[in-house]
Parts: sequence; structure tokens; C-alpha cells
Amino acid sequence: YLGKAIWHETVNGEEYAWPDTLVGTDSHTTMINALGVLGWGVGGIEAEAAMLGQPVSMLIPDVVGFKLTGKLRAGITATDLVLTVTQMLRKHGVVGKFVEFYGDGLADLPLADRATIANMAPEYGATCGFFPVDDVTLSYMTLTGRDAEQVALVEAYAKAQGLWRNPGDEPRFTSTLALDMNEVESSLAGPKRPQDRVSLGDVPAAFDASNELEVNQAQKPHKIVEYTDSDTGLTHKLTDGAVVISAITSCTNTSNPSVLMAAGLLAKKAVERGLKRQPWVKASLAPGSKVVSDYLAVAQLTSYLDELGFNLVGYGCTTCIGNSGPLKDEIESAIKAGDLTVGAVLSGNRNFEGRIHPLIKTNWLASPPLVVAYALAGNMKINLQTEPLGHDRQGQPVYLKDIWPSPEEIATAVQQVTSDMFHKEYAEVFDGTPEWQEIKVSEAATYDWDEGSTYIRLSPFFDDMEKEPKPVQDIRGARVLAMLGDSVTTDHISPAGSIKAESPAGRYLLSHGVERTDFNSYGSRRGNHEVMMRGTFANIRIRNEMVPGVEGGYTRHYPSGEQLAIYDAAMKYQAEGVPLAVIAGLEYGSGSSRDWAAKGPRLQGVRVVIAESFERIHRSNLIGMGILPLEFPQGVTRKSLGLTGEERIDVENLQALTPGCSVKVTLTRADGSKEELDTRCRIDTGNELTYYRNDGILHYVIRNMLD
Repeated sequence: YLGKAIWHETVNGEEYAWPDTLVGTDSHTTMINALGVLGWGVGGIEAEAAMLGQPVSMLIPDVVGFKLTGKLRAGITATDLVLTVTQMLRKHGVVGKFVEFYGDGLADLPLADRATIANMAPEYGATCGFFPVDDVTLSYMTLTGRDAEQVALVEAYAKAQGLWRNPGDEPRFTSTLALDMNEVESSLAGPKRPQDRVSLGDVPAAFDASNELEVNQAQKPHKIVEYTDSDTGLTHKLTDGAVVISAITSCTNTSNPSVLMAAGLLAKKAVERGLKRQPWVKASLAPGSKVVSDYLAVAQLTSYLDELGFNLVGYGCTTCIGNSGPLKDEIESAIKAGDLTVGAVLSGNRNFEGRIHPLIKTNWLASPPLVVAYALAGNMKINLQTEPLGHDRQGQPVYLKDIWPSPEEIATAVQQVTSDMFHKEYAEVFDGTPEWQEIKVSEAATYDWDEGSTYIRLSPFFDDMEKEPKPVQDIRGARVLAMLGDSVTTDHISPAGSIKAESPAGRYLLSHGVERTDFNSYGSRRGNHEVMMRGTFANIRIRNEMVPGVEGGYTRHYPSGEQLAIYDAAMKYQAEGVPLAVIAGLEYGSGSSRDWAAKGPRLQGVRVVIAESFERIHRSNLIGMGILPLEFPQGVTRKSLGLTGEERIDVENLQALTPGCSVKVTLTRADGSKEELDTRCRIDTGNELTYYRNDGILHYVIRNMLD
């Protein structure tokens, strides 16, 4: 998809023009907002329905204005800015709202930096992070190969329709925030959430604080674990805080020339001073665009990144989604032997628990040059503002400030980015690689299912579907499958990373003749519901409050009280004919627009999720799969109710549902006592209600097509 900003068409001799709009199945579709295009992420279920002619419906949102003034100081990056913006907007509260950036600071904010900010809209919770069209927009469109006629149309239309940003504009908003960009500091975010920004000098203290929460330090003395490198035969020491993954990756930063050139220049200066990547650090480079490889090569920076281990591993989602691959066996063994709390540093947008690698407990978001710096330092407990990254060939200490590139050096390097690079890569973008072109495709009208495939299997979602929908049934006697806390992400619900051999999904693959080395990841197995339903709630860092002190996908089956894997318990309940519920805290379903985080629970038998609040895309996905999202009354939580997970749940009068109505929920405790709650139905629109009454959007669309 190449955004136009404005579309036009001639109909019966008349010229029509209208704004470009977009929905995409990646939650970071919001990146297009930087170009003045209104767009956002939706779940795969909703996108499929849109392709088949269904509208994308939503409540008219509040619009929050974010005023930017001043300009970034030397040495401060767009990543530092977006982590600051994310922290501020999460605190303000913008879930389900539009955010629009305004203010005279935009004049000094390149479009690539705007794209970095717009990209992270899901992390700050907004539906979109919109930038109005201005001269910066037009310059970028020209640079990236849009023709002069299209650029002129965008300017004329935006000015005629009041969409153009003028200096001094003060639009009216529901609420506003303001940031002087001159005050932004060099930052990371971590160890578990994108909104938890930490100033660079405070990272060691933040790591220590998180480590104390993670483990009982009195029971875990400081350990130094020695290991022998399998490649060199040398012995090294691994400690708490060791950086074992350092990745320049993800769509947020790797399409931004300034921060990528800064990373390359920092690598060049480091190599010239004789610095090396620490041997326990697994480094990688995965740009968001092939153009990146071109301009790094033209700027003669690729070889320096290669020398520090930042070799090109591919394009697109890699480490940021959990596809980092394994660490060396000896490093994994050392981490386990010392029960070490180690770290990953990546230029991504998400650092949720268990996402990057199962053994890495702390994950830190940082700009690409800081990613390189931490690969040199090798430990999160080193203060990069006051301690050296290493020593040069003469034994002299080398500090971050000594090798950080100047704004002039970065600007000179960015001048290597030319329009021809974009023309070259965009010209063949839809052709694919030779490997793609060589794939043999059946000429049949329908898909030829391979019964032996462990990657793609016939979907069960239309089994037993009838032409007419059945009346919605009340939920009676539901058991709690999981009781979860705040900020439970779609990664917690449906992980995309590696599959453990002893997990239900691993056992399934082994039983079908798949070797452990060929497990691949949950993300690669999304076409196989048998794997994905077994992987639901299987994140190794998820904490189900029904089994205190236990991490991972476990629950307690009632009334037996038996502790089981969540999948195994769900199958036991299905055999008993018992519907299931999930109880949660705030921001349930934040993160990726992962439709399997709704499909998986549906296949496990979940009928209702009761939470304090929902993230936008996941709430929509639940409805799309026929799962009812309900919100606790204001001020009421699972904790205030004293829930244990032993309760049975009744949800009544579902045939009378209307958008946003009150829904009576009856809790029956283990001692037989009952308590009634008036929850809020989070079916927000009439279309969503229609989908729910059809047992989900997929059934509704198929029924429409049959008609």
C-alpha cells in the first residue's frame, strides 16, 4: 500500500477528489497518519469482513490535541520523543480516542519523525496519532517518488478543505496536552511496558528496581556464571543485567533515516576506536524497508554495523515480535544455572513480558544508536552517561558522548537518501522475490487442503453453522478459566514466539511427527487452529491469579481443584458442557491486533470476558468471535469483590442486549452465596450487536453472501 493522501477520479466528465483512508491488520497501520491519512489497525476478522463489503463501524471519538513546540536538542532522537509522548498520553488516557498533533514545533519535525510518533499510537492507546498536511508532507511525498501532479493535488485539496496546517493554528479539541521538545531527554522504556519511560542515566536503578520485584534478592545472591563460547573456546562471565539481545528492528524506527544513520555512524566511530560487541550479545539488523539497506550502503556504513554483529537478517517483524531465534546453548544454560535476570535492547515498539525471548525477563526500547551502544557495553547496569562503553586500543576509556554523531554528521549522511532509491524499490514491490514467484499455486477455484499439514488446516469456525442464526442464549453456570491483572496484552493471551516442547502445542506437534527443531513459532502456525488454541493463554509470563505464585498458562479446574494447563482445563470443561469466562483488570487486550487472542479463547469455550476496561482492537475482535465483552461497574474490581475463581457466573437476558446497555451478572460463590452486578455491555454499535447475534462477524458475512 502506497498512500496517496488524496484520491481523485473522473466520473461522467466530472473530477472528484476525497481524502485517502486506510485500515490494516497490523496495529501499527497508524504510521500512515504521518502523511495526513486517517487510518488505524483492525483485527484480521474485521479486515476480512471489510474486504467482503462490511463497513468498519465505531463510536464518534473524542479528539485529543497534542501541542508540540520547540525542537529536539542535539543528541536527542525521534525515539526519545516518541517514548516521552507515549508516557504522557498513557497517563492522560486516550484509549478509543483520536490524537491530533499540532503546534509550531511541527515545522521542525521531519515526516520520518512524525511516522515514528504515529506508529506508536497503539502503545499510547489511541485509535490514531494524526498529523495534518503541510509543506513537510509535500516534501516527503516528492522525495519518495510521488509525481508532481499528485503532490499538487494534495496541496490544493488540503488547503481548500481546511485540512492544511498553518502556523499559529489552534484547533478545538476535547482536551489538550503540550510538550516543549527542547525538554526531551535521552530515554529508554522498560522493563515490561512501552509507556514506562526511563531517562538514560536512570536505567541502572530502574533495572535494579525491576529485578528486586522479579525475585527475592535475599534468596538469590548475586551470581557470576562462567561459560565457554562454543565458537571461540574463550571463557566469559555472565551476570544479572547482561544484554543478551541487541536488535535494530521494527517498523517504528527502522524506516527513519536519521536514527538509522546515527546508528551506522556510531558503529563506525566505535570500530575506529577499537571497540567490540560483547561476546554474549546477539545482535541483528532488520530494517522496515529495503530502501534502508540501500542508503546505509551508499553512506558506507554497512560494513561497520556488520563488524559489530549487526548483520542484515531480513526485513519486517523479527525480534520485535519474538522471532529473535534461540540464544547460544551455553548462554541459555548460564542464564538458567544462575537464574539470571538478563535484558534485551531493541529499537521496537513493544517490550511485553515473554515477547522477545522466554528467558529474558527485562526488555528495553531504545533508539537504534543506543541499541548499538548497549551491545558495546553489554550490561543494563552500566550508566552510559557516566561510565565508559569500553576501552580503545591504547587502553583509554571510551564514553558514549565520545562516539555519538553530531547533528551535522547525521544530516550529511541523510542527504544520501534519494528519490531514486524509493523509485527502484517501489517499482517491483508487488512482484516479490524469485522465491515468491517460484511458488506453485493451484488453478482450482477453492483451496486444496493438505490433511497432513501442520501449518494450514481447515478452519473449524463454520462447523455446525446454520443458514439462520439461533437466538442468543443466556450464559448459565460459567466457570472462570483465568483471572488476570492489569495490562494483559494480546501477547499474554496468544503468544507469537517460540513453542515449548512440554506445552500443549509442543506435545501436539511432536505427536504429528514434527521435530523440536522444526517447531517454528506460534506466529508461523496461525493457519493451524490446533496449535493456536493450545497456545492460547500459554505465554510463559502470564500470571493467572487462580494459581498464585505460578507463572505460565495454568489454571485450576473446579469443582475438582486440579491444577492443569489452561488448554487442558478448557477441554475438560468442554467435555462437561460448561461454558467459560475470563476475569481481568484494566487495559485487557492491549498490544497487537492479534485476532487469535479472540479466536483462541472462542475455541476453548470462552463466552464472556469481564474486565475493568478493554483496548479498542481486542474488544472488537472478541465481538467478532461471538464473545461478550462486559465491564465491571465503576469502582468495582475482581479484588473489591474478593473473587477467587471458584465462582460460577450467570449472564442473563442476552436477547435484549443493546449497545452500551447494563447487563446483569450473577456470581455464585463456593459457599452458595450469590451477588449481582450491573455490568456495562461493551458492544458499542448496532453493527457490532448484529455480529454478536450471528455468533460472530464471520457467520454474519457468510450468511449475507448466501442471501
